[in-house]
Amino acid sequence: MRLDDERESSNVEDRRGSGGGLPIGGKGIGIGTIAIALVAMYFGVDPSVVLNIGQGLQQNAPVEARPIPADDQNAKFVAKVLASTEDTWGKLFEASGQKYPAPKLVLFSGQTPTACGSGQAAMGPFYCPGDQKVYIDLSFYQEMKTRFHAPGDFAQAYVIAHEVGHHIQNLLGISDKVQQARQNARNEAQSNQLSVRLELQADCYAGVWAMHADGTDRILEAGDVEEAMTAAAAIGDDALQKQAQGYAVPDSFTHGTSAQRMHWFNQGLSTGNIKQCDTFTNASI
Repeated sequence: MRLDDERESSNVEDRRGSGGGLPIGGKGIGIGTIAIALVAMYFGVDPSVVLNIGQGLQQNAPVEARPIPADDQNAKFVAKVLASTEDTWGKLFEASGQKYPAPKLVLFSGQTPTACGSGQAAMGPFYCPGDQKVYIDLSFYQEMKTRFHAPGDFAQAYVIAHEVGHHIQNLLGISDKVQQARQNARNEAQSNQLSVRLELQADCYAGVWAMHADGTDRILEAGDVEEAMTAAAAIGDDALQKQAQGYAVPDSFTHGTSAQRMHWFNQGLSTGNIKQCDTFTNASI
């Protein structure tokens, strides 16, 4: 990616090294839940839904945030990608007569308090609608390389763009509708299918960002799209389950198969049109 001359977002909170915290009321996340989250939450989903943390949880006590160190290239990369999403979605919202309220992005290490409960590195990156913040422990990028064999800067950017996609869904009221529909679902399989459609739409929104960002600033280089496709394939539910247990259980999928995730990212990338990301009215995804 060509980001050398791009600006850095001011919406980054660096909490690394500030120590973790637990949610108000002591409602921490158990070991068993974290184990489930390892499969279900890679590349993000609303943790208040997946972890069933309770919708009424209040914002946690403030955590100290510091400026990004001048020599921290990984954090600066994240700040530049976030800025690019701000520019892209700002223009798209403006074109529809709306103002885009950008999310904050929190860098943390190990664990951190959020409005959705205790954020854990084991969850992978996630978005919390309660405080409209994206959370990421940058050690996840190393895991992308070693465990998922999905290296590359654009693959890393895709992670952030996907989480920002959940922010877009929250702003548009999609997340609330899906959460309500999941609560009214006839069974767990139907509820999971709604989660899959939400995740695939976030993948599509990530593709929309990539198309517009490249059209404006020419940030893509040869091989970048392939990096994102490799990442999307690596974190498909079928791939993750086969890696963890040797077989896949489709009714338990929450994010979509590798093929589905690649398809919907490419759908957004090829059209650049948010209206082409409607994963909910398509009978087949």
